[in-house]
Amino acid sequence: MPTVHEVEKQYPEPEYPERPLPMSQHETSPAALRRASNHRRTNPCCFCWCCCCSCSWNEDRERAWRASRDTKLETIPNWESCTKPTTEEIKGWSQSFDKLMKNPAGRNVFREFLRTEYSEENMLFWLACEDLKSEYNKHSINEKARMIYEDYISILSPKEVSLDSRVREGINRKMQEPSTHTFDDAQLQIYTLMHRDSYPRFLNSAIYKALLQSLSRSSSES
Repeated sequence: MPTVHEVEKQYPEPEYPERPLPMSQHETSPAALRRASNHRRTNPCCFCWCCCCSCSWNEDRERAWRASRDTKLETIPNWESCTKPTTEEIKGWSQSFDKLMKNPAGRNVFREFLRTEYSEENMLFWLACEDLKSEYNKHSINEKARMIYEDYISILSPKEVSLDSRVREGINRKMQEPSTHTFDDAQLQIYTLMHRDSYPRFLNSAIYKALLQSLSRSSSES
């Protein structure tokens, strides 16, 4: 009869790809998970409009996420600088995806939601394309185009965005002589994907609902 060791060697457990951890790798016990969950519920700042949330739970998750999804494009900040959005602006985000994406605070909140779905690369790619369009220096254009390709187009990248073969082939041709419009078709495709796929779920998410509730509390107190 084969030993347990021999059976394990013959039938090893399947390996699964690692996914970004929602907290530090040392906090994985059931008790730690409950503590993190309770801490999240008692820290509503995680879901508010602000662009610089500093609660410890969010910081732990952020560090784990950055470690596994590092990007070469240092020009894209973790949070965009923004002013506090008005009540009308926040309510307008539910009426139009375009309004949400044109507002820096709206993009920050939507990006936080995408992070919970492990699809933040879609927003990062869109922002990188916007940044590329603002360049005029030929060397900078070439360098940023190369980094965008390596970060979001290459099949070897962990942050590869989902593009159809037609768009991908077009990018490969344009990369022979990059310009500020090299990724226009891809950017539009990802924008459409976020609009049709992620945006409806965002409107029903705890993040956006908590934001609306905070507005209701503020208006009732005033």
